[in-house]
Amino acid sequence: MSLFNKIFAGIGIGAAKVDTKLTSSTFYPGEEVKGIVVINGGNVEQKIDEIYLSVLTHYIKEVDERREKRQAEIAKIQINKPFVILPNETKEIPFSFQLPLDTPITIGASKVWIHTGLDIKGAIDPKDTDYIDVVPGGLMKEVLNSINRIGFKLLQVENEAAPYRLRKRLPFIQEFEFYPTSGPFRGRLKELEIVFYSIGEHDIEMIMEIDRRARGLSGFLAEALDLDESYVRVRVSRQDVPNLDSKLINIIRQYS
Repeated sequence: MSLFNKIFAGIGIGAAKVDTKLTSSTFYPGEEVKGIVVINGGNVEQKIDEIYLSVLTHYIKEVDERREKRQAEIAKIQINKPFVILPNETKEIPFSFQLPLDTPITIGASKVWIHTGLDIKGAIDPKDTDYIDVVPGGLMKEVLNSINRIGFKLLQVENEAAPYRLRKRLPFIQEFEFYPTSGPFRGRLKELEIVFYSIGEHDIEMIMEIDRRARGLSGFLAEALDLDESYVRVRVSRQDVPNLDSKLINIIRQYS
């Protein structure tokens, strides 16, 4: 009977199971993620070589004029040393790790999840998936609030494959697309796109694509030649927060 139990466990029947319980489902980039991994033993004794947590997301890459969805690993954390789980035994293993600062925000189609896996030699690895909400924090939140105050509305957010010149640690960038509904840029801009290029605890760098609305014959020619778009790098620190609205207005106005 024991032999059959081992065979069944090797194909996932009567094997150990894993369930990750997070202390919260909402985090901001840079925040500490805490929880426990609960492992319930199956019908036979099994050696757990590794428990790992992977923070994952999807992004879009254009290949031969097709939009393909690809998976990206933002972080992978090993949380234990090898151990043995006995039949019907329950183990709870606490963990904590810092959510990377470049974790994308979960707005629109952008999703982030934590994948838990057990590495068991000679058996199908048990898995668990937990989706989390990632919200703007710190200076990113200040910038997004400021963009809203000066008259822009968020249209969409998408993770896209990063061009070579913009690629950093991850293979994608998260692009925020806004359009002006009020304020000084209504009627002057078609849209404003922002990529938070480098996010730190005390300052952030972002790239703005300012898309001007065509005005007159010269404007239409510029639009046809893609000359109506301007790119500008902007750095924001905590010292900028009290006057952030005016700073962003002045920068955007230079290119509109």
